[in-house]
Amino acid sequence: MAATQIPEVVLESSNGRRTMPVLGFGTGADKLQPDVFIAAVLEAIKLGYRHFDTAAIYGSEQSLGEAIAQALKLGLVGSRDDLFVTSKLWAHDAHPHLVIPALKKSLQNLQLEYLDLYLIHWPISAPPGKLTLSIAEKDLMPMDFKGVWADMEEAQRLGLTKSIGVSNFSSRKIENLLSFATIPPSVDQVEMNPLWQQKRLRDFCKAKGIVVTAFSPLGAIGTSWGTNHVLESKVLNEIAEARGKTVAQVCIRWVYQVGATLAVKSYNKERLKQNAQVFDWELSQEDLDKISQIPQRKMIRREDLISANGPYKSLEDLWDGEI
Repeated sequence: MAATQIPEVVLESSNGRRTMPVLGFGTGADKLQPDVFIAAVLEAIKLGYRHFDTAAIYGSEQSLGEAIAQALKLGLVGSRDDLFVTSKLWAHDAHPHLVIPALKKSLQNLQLEYLDLYLIHWPISAPPGKLTLSIAEKDLMPMDFKGVWADMEEAQRLGLTKSIGVSNFSSRKIENLLSFATIPPSVDQVEMNPLWQQKRLRDFCKAKGIVVTAFSPLGAIGTSWGTNHVLESKVLNEIAEARGKTVAQVCIRWVYQVGATLAVKSYNKERLKQNAQVFDWELSQEDLDKISQIPQRKMIRREDLISANGPYKSLEDLWDGEI
């Protein structure tokens, strides 16, 4: 089977005219099995995937780096430049003096000389130290946005990353960042799927020339933070059946058709293939209208985020409750 040609979008604020494949291979998982993961990355490359999305906190950087090294050795890609690799700055390193050292550590893990995109993972900081996914609410700190973003810009100027962006940022947080940024963010990566459509944020980012990337576009089923609500949606299942597609394909096509990009996680060869087969057909306007009327529900409920001990009443205060 010939590799799928995945469309690309231009990142406006990158070094030179950089493009990013609209469909990425996501690597966030609760339990990483390196051998299974590496085999899946190699299979994905054979199928045409070129964008790989990781993060310091995922614990997948080293295995992704090994997979890329193997792919280059096997001749599955001509050069490193044929791939697009994204990683992210975690809260413990979201301090001005730690941004570039954290990025260099990610590069070391990945065995790469540069990233294509580096994102601030969340608009929060935590005390410097060992990276932990779970952060005590009393340890949450307001980020020094100006200082951290200045170092993100410096990382791009140094060529350590070709583009910079944010993740889990509301339009209000981005508006604040744009008020002082010399290099605007190229991307905002947020939770987005047919059950959490982010239309207001998408419209805002489009007006500002910022690409939206959807994480958990299928609801992240099988993870501690995920839900089966997306894949079990009656509306999505009816559309999939009528079109002879999988529900996952309908979700992926919807994200693409409304103008966003996405990162999808699957280590299954057949699903990897199916997930990439969404660019030679379209959802009808009737389909889009039906999807637009799906009741909205976020995976992370705000009531789960209330803090009695920290400097904020809830994490909502940190990212404005919008994303």
